[in-house]
Amino acid sequence: MKITFYGAAQTVTGSQYLLEANGARLLLECGLFQGRRAESYERNRTFHYDPRTLQAVLLSHAHIDHSGNLPNLYKQGCRAPIFATPATVHLTDIMLRDSGHIQQADIEYLNKRRLKHGEPPLEPLYTQEDAAQVSEFLTPIPYNQPFEVLPGVTVEFLEAGHILGSAALRIQVREGHRTIRLWFSGDIGRPDLPIVRDPVFPYEVDYLIMECTYGDKRHADPEDARREFIETVRRTVERGGKVIIPAFAVGRTQDLVYTLNRAVSEGILPIIPVFVDSPLAVQASQIFLAHPECYDEETLTFIRENRHPALHFSGLRYISSVEESKALNELKEPAVIISASGMAETGRILHHLKNNIEDPRNTILIVSWQAPNTLGRRLAERETEVRIFGETYVRRAEVVTIGGMSAHAGQDVLVQYARACHRSLKNIFLVHGEPHAAMALQGLLQEAKVIFPTFLSEFDI
Repeated sequence: MKITFYGAAQTVTGSQYLLEANGARLLLECGLFQGRRAESYERNRTFHYDPRTLQAVLLSHAHIDHSGNLPNLYKQGCRAPIFATPATVHLTDIMLRDSGHIQQADIEYLNKRRLKHGEPPLEPLYTQEDAAQVSEFLTPIPYNQPFEVLPGVTVEFLEAGHILGSAALRIQVREGHRTIRLWFSGDIGRPDLPIVRDPVFPYEVDYLIMECTYGDKRHADPEDARREFIETVRRTVERGGKVIIPAFAVGRTQDLVYTLNRAVSEGILPIIPVFVDSPLAVQASQIFLAHPECYDEETLTFIRENRHPALHFSGLRYISSVEESKALNELKEPAVIISASGMAETGRILHHLKNNIEDPRNTILIVSWQAPNTLGRRLAERETEVRIFGETYVRRAEVVTIGGMSAHAGQDVLVQYARACHRSLKNIFLVHGEPHAAMALQGLLQEAKVIFPTFLSEFDI
């Protein structure tokens, strides 16, 4: 069997890995690469294999850096089924359609400016129509149900604890007289996260492909991170400002609303306007309700009491229409605005940032890892000037970063995850991490040979 690393190799974006076994080709993930615009455009449009030769695609979860380039894959001729958990199938469908819409809207906005400067128009990476065509290939498979994806290749989805529907993949490949046991972690969640269940750790594994996003950091206690989040909101509201939060519409947005819900219900925060400005988040919250099989016991209790944490919250308002979103620009009183995208690269969050970044009363709150060369990373690094839609803005708003709210496992959990299968483990491939994170984690893992593959590297196992 051969593994080729086509994405999230020495970086934390664009997850994509090709498995070749028994004369067949199986793709793990097809994520959108996010970074410098020109580089991202070329990376996402260029596949270093023929998409028409794929027999199957496996998806760990619906986040765009894992699923977001599927429309291009199918535009270029792939017709393979895409296997994922039922919740991931539902979320991926709406997220890809939303991504296609955002690609079109952002290019339309940019092209108006380019026209004024006599520059040629740009084409969107893909359209909403392109994204919609992927839906017919999405194939739901429940958790904990092994299935034969190809002759001699069996796959089982197990809880990853990252977002709704997220899964680790246990893959067994029979080649001749031997069986190869491969475990792909997807994104590893943290124990005791709200809404979703805890991750299942690997067992009886020969080869482990494991994310290492926070391989160099132990996360703060989730309760400490939530207290810091609430204190940031309180401080900003008291000085008459708005809290602007770039957040993934699926997973992180629901966690933030849950935390605000808890703080208001406990009297820690006053009732304040909270706007979730994302049509995708509205749809995603409905999908959350449709998949109680993914919930932990605390959330099931909320459901039984008819007060779902992502939907029932005094002061909360979900924004769908463009007109309602634009109206937030005229908002004068304190408020919390949560909007996508999580790395502040596309979507409505760009408009909220440009309209609020120069007011020192406001806070830009970063609650997730930010890829290099994204606007989110530049904000997290507190650059004093940033460009949004081609124009320069002076950042006067406070920037607060809270790493402890991450839905990714920290260094301590990653070490436990790898050591869970150390008796059988031969090799660990670290992916979805930057070099400093991988090297820090590598120094702690002595149980097996640890490899940090480069882009386009190949390994026979």
